[in-house]
Amino acid sequence: MTRKRNLAVGWAFALLAIVLFVKLGLWQSQRAVEKQAMLDAVAQVLAQRRAVPLAQAADAARRHAYDWSAGAGRFDDRGPLWLDNQQRDGRTGVRAYRVFLPEGAAPLLVDLGWLPLPADRAMPAIALPRGRIEVRGLLVPPPSSGLALGSGIARQGEGWVLTRLDPEVVSRALALPAPLAPRVLRLDPALPLGYARDLQLLANTLPPERHRGYAVQWFALAIAVLVTALILTFRKARNEPS
Repeated sequence: MTRKRNLAVGWAFALLAIVLFVKLGLWQSQRAVEKQAMLDAVAQVLAQRRAVPLAQAADAARRHAYDWSAGAGRFDDRGPLWLDNQQRDGRTGVRAYRVFLPEGAAPLLVDLGWLPLPADRAMPAIALPRGRIEVRGLLVPPPSSGLALGSGIARQGEGWVLTRLDPEVVSRALALPAPLAPRVLRLDPALPLGYARDLQLLANTLPPERHRGYAVQWFALAIAVLVTALILTFRKARNEPS
């Protein structure tokens, strides 16, 4: 009875491990599919570059979509926003944002590009472009925030430091007269405005191929546990007296 009980317990742990590894593999596979779909959608938009008005940034029905957009307006006088812990070419820095007021449309955040952080982590100065300005670029959802802890925004000097970018939270913190659009504008790198930037969307997260690689590893672990459990079971069965 003891051997049978030990065998049952062993198989219970093995099955739990297999189920866990399979679920993790499926999750990684799903993330790969989602990110590949995102990259394909962006590639199609960038290939066509058919500009829609900036007002479409406020369309809640398209808050998760991608559009090439263009329009004119001015930058709000409020201070800059620094999105912390942003990677570029293996270096850590911040992404700079400012509130833009399009003509006849809701305010939106404009991604001005990436800047390095010095050793003392003093936030870099962000220029405030003056006057009427024409902008264009890619309308995108805000960067993925991961685990949301706290408000994600803190006043520092003339601006605000962000650990995640939530347009609703930013609207309240800056006391804007109208809510920010749910999408942000990533400036066309060809514009003579802002800082180092591109239109790559996965600079701070895993690309689809990495997710697929992790999925293969989790599935392999599930198979390894199953094979090990079978080998141990048959070995014990052979060693038992008839």
